[in-house]
Amino acid sequence: MLKFQIVELIALPGVSLASDGATEVTGAAAIYVANNTWMLVATFLVFIMHLGFATLEAGLTRSKNTVNILFKNMAIIAIGLLTYAVIGFNLMYPGDFSIAGFFGFSGFGIGVSPENMMVAGSDGVGIYTYWTDFIFQAMFAATAATIVSGAVAERIKLHSFLIFSAIYVALVYPWVGSVSTAVQYSPPILPLYPLSL
Repeated sequence: MLKFQIVELIALPGVSLASDGATEVTGAAAIYVANNTWMLVATFLVFIMHLGFATLEAGLTRSKNTVNILFKNMAIIAIGLLTYAVIGFNLMYPGDFSIAGFFGFSGFGIGVSPENMMVAGSDGVGIYTYWTDFIFQAMFAATAATIVSGAVAERIKLHSFLIFSAIYVALVYPWVGSVSTAVQYSPPILPLYPLSL
C-alpha cells in the first residue's frame, strides 16, 4: 500500500486522496500524466539523436577528427541545456512581448512560482508541467545546433563552433520560436489562404 501511495504522490500531484485511502483518478489527471510521460519519452528520443549525429559525422569525416566530432556533439548538449536555461527559455516564452510582438524577455534563469508549475489548456485542465516543457524545448534547441555541427564538420575550429552554439541556443532558436508562436496566436495581417474570386 505504501508503494502505491508514493507513486500516487509523484505521478498525480493534483489528485486528492479519497476517504478510504484509494485514489480517485480522473480522466484529466490520466491525460496529464500521459502528456508528461510522452513528452519525456520524446525528449529522450531526441537526446538519442545526438548519438546518431555523432556516429554519422564521425563516419563521414577523416579518422583524425573523430575525437573532435564526438566532443562537439556531447558538448552541445551541456552548452545547450545551460544556455537555454539561463537565457533561452525566458526568451522563447516571454509572457508579454515588449517590442511589437517580435521581442520579449522575462528575465534570466528558470524557475516559476508553485501556482504556475502546470501549463493549462483553455479549459483550465493541466496539459504538462513547466519543467517537462523546459527539458523538451532545451533538447530540441541543442539538437538544432547539432545539425549545424554536421554541416561544418572539419571546416571550423572547435572554440568557434562552441561560441556559435551558445549564441544559437541562447538567442537565435528561442527568438525564432517565440516569434513563430506570437504570429501563430495573433490575428493574421494578411490572409494565409488564397482568396476566392
